[in-house]
Amino acid sequence: MIRFYRSVFPTGVFFYAIAGIIVLFVLGHFFPVIFSLGKVVLVFFIALILTDLLLLYRFSEKTVFARRILPEKFSNGDKNRVQLKIIQKYPFSVRGEIIDELPPQLQIRNFLREIYLKPGEPKIIEYYISPSERGEYEFGNINIFVSGKLLLFKRRYKKNAKTVVPVYPSFLQMRKYELIAASNFLTEAGIKKIRQVSHSFEFDQIREYVKGDAYRSINWKATARKAKIMVNQYQAERSQAVYSLLDMGRTMKFPFEGMTLLDHAINASLVISNIAMNKEDKAGLISFSKNIHSVVQAERSSKHLRLIMEHLYNQETNFMEPNFELLYATVKRQIKQRSLILLYTNFEGISSLRRQLHFLKALAKLHLVVVIFFENVGLKELIDSPADNLMQVYEKTVAEQFAYEKRLMVKELNRHSIHAFLTSPEHLTTDTINKYLELKAKGLI
Repeated sequence: MIRFYRSVFPTGVFFYAIAGIIVLFVLGHFFPVIFSLGKVVLVFFIALILTDLLLLYRFSEKTVFARRILPEKFSNGDKNRVQLKIIQKYPFSVRGEIIDELPPQLQIRNFLREIYLKPGEPKIIEYYISPSERGEYEFGNINIFVSGKLLLFKRRYKKNAKTVVPVYPSFLQMRKYELIAASNFLTEAGIKKIRQVSHSFEFDQIREYVKGDAYRSINWKATARKAKIMVNQYQAERSQAVYSLLDMGRTMKFPFEGMTLLDHAINASLVISNIAMNKEDKAGLISFSKNIHSVVQAERSSKHLRLIMEHLYNQETNFMEPNFELLYATVKRQIKQRSLILLYTNFEGISSLRRQLHFLKALAKLHLVVVIFFENVGLKELIDSPADNLMQVYEKTVAEQFAYEKRLMVKELNRHSIHAFLTSPEHLTTDTINKYLELKAKGLI
């Protein structure tokens, strides 16, 4: 039961009426007629107050119904829809103000929606939230402030709607790229259509020649037997293992658009795992920093993507330096089949890369390694901005030096036969898919 002093709030109309009555009584000291008028207005106003309170409080707490409609889970970094369903059973229409108690992680303290409610007519309020970190998001109560028929007071209805919703890596982004791939709208999404440079030697079938088939695929024995040109048809090798290796060290803590670099890497690794399995490859996961945090062996099954998502849900950065020696030992022990290794990391400079280059070269002898690290978007903006004074010239020079080191790291890795590319967090998923398709088309995996 809501207490009276917490549930009754005078509206602006109430204060204006009180101010008007006070003015009438002040003027009544000088004009007796106005004093008598003030007493009449006061009596009339008290009657209105009692009437408005009676209209508000003659009904029970069940007069107003509120329910929050939430998805089973939220997608990190995406817009997630939330709905509030409000119904009031007063015999007259009322005006209401809705304050939803949102999770503290969102840092939204001014949520307010004004609505007009007719008797018995359901009202749906829809809004979107964009979480920027994984974990559990706890929603509080729904507060409804209903104004009386005369708009003098508001009654507060507090509806217990506490619930917890987990925020998972971006499964909405995963589904978007899955639909794009299925509908062949790859170019519109920034994904390149890469020509098959070489076919694998996994035989599929013998079929009749059609214009455009490669002459080297002609099966001469079948051609002589059928008396028409027949060709061998090949398909891309299947069941290749694709592993996402997530660096959870301190450099992956850097923020970009409200999310850490690790969150962007997690979203991209979920998308590429799904696409790899749709291409009939197998997907796996290893996360590491100073220690190995999780290992998911590469598989392809209906439940495997769910397992990867559950592991990604709990990954958090720390301020430790990543242990690439331990990573190499783990990969050598756990991954027996030659696989595609997508390593998401963020080297700060060429010196930090060279400290780990020995282990990356050792990995590249066992597997096809692709090192993915991030360009500093803030530095790029600084480089592109004009310099108006000497200090800004110095700042641009230093920024260009850091940007040059990033490009130098890519060349250093390529020189040692290690694939690498530099990308921004917003283009990470698209660039990773392009690289995977490129390597697949070249027959390197």
